[in-house]
Amino acid sequence: MDKLFDFDKTIEVLQYGFVRDALIAAAILGLLAGVLGPLIVSRNMAFSVHGTSELAVTGGAAALLLGVGVAYGALAGSVIAALVLGLLARRGSEHDSVIGVVLAFGLGLGVLFLWMYPGRASNKFGLLVGQIVSVDFASIVLLSVCAVVVLGVLAFIYRPLMFASVDPDVAKARGVPTGLLSPVFAVLVGVATALGVQTVGALLVLALMVTPAAAACRITANPLKATILSVVFAEVAVLGGIVLSLAPGVPVSAFVTAISFVIYIAARVFSRTRATA
Repeated sequence: MDKLFDFDKTIEVLQYGFVRDALIAAAILGLLAGVLGPLIVSRNMAFSVHGTSELAVTGGAAALLLGVGVAYGALAGSVIAALVLGLLARRGSEHDSVIGVVLAFGLGLGVLFLWMYPGRASNKFGLLVGQIVSVDFASIVLLSVCAVVVLGVLAFIYRPLMFASVDPDVAKARGVPTGLLSPVFAVLVGVATALGVQTVGALLVLALMVTPAAAACRITANPLKATILSVVFAEVAVLGGIVLSLAPGVPVSAFVTAISFVIYIAARVFSRTRATA
């Protein structure tokens, strides 16, 4: 237990530059995940996030094999995946099956690329569970630019997107371009998901993109309040997860998922208590 929660060692490790870079990147990622999360939950896109994150691994693995930055490879893989899913899954009835088909194919390629990569095994493992030592100034710049673009586009399409998320049939009848909004939002989610792969890993990026928002939506139905709570929960999970992982050297994703889960359970208990009060 002392090794797991060594306060002095945590303070010591926090002095390193790469740790501060990781915390900055995580704060930006928490903001993105918190803002996008409630829309992901309301549009039932959790499985899409999972599929996109797994295909970001394929892009990252290809980047490792080609000697390109992993972040750029993951970003390219997730954007391509989002576009493919958006184009193929036009009807809601076939959405899950399309994701399953594309996900299986992408994972197969990812496994092949990782097998072909001759470098260190830690680089392969980092794609799956996150690796904060890989976050540098260039990663922060890429993350910042992508965050500004994603939030800017989201601000432009937010009102019609929210309308289409709440009542897609009425929105379509009112002339809202739902057919265009869906792939655009999918790409925004893909970008944010790819950025999360480097910090928390592809396997558990759902803990950041979906769980905080799901907890917030249990507490309030107000879109603005849900977004604010989602951002707060995401920041607590990702920043708290990094800080707690420093002393024992455990992968960040283990603590991020644990904190997110605790927040979600607490939100469910709170909502049930309030309903019975």
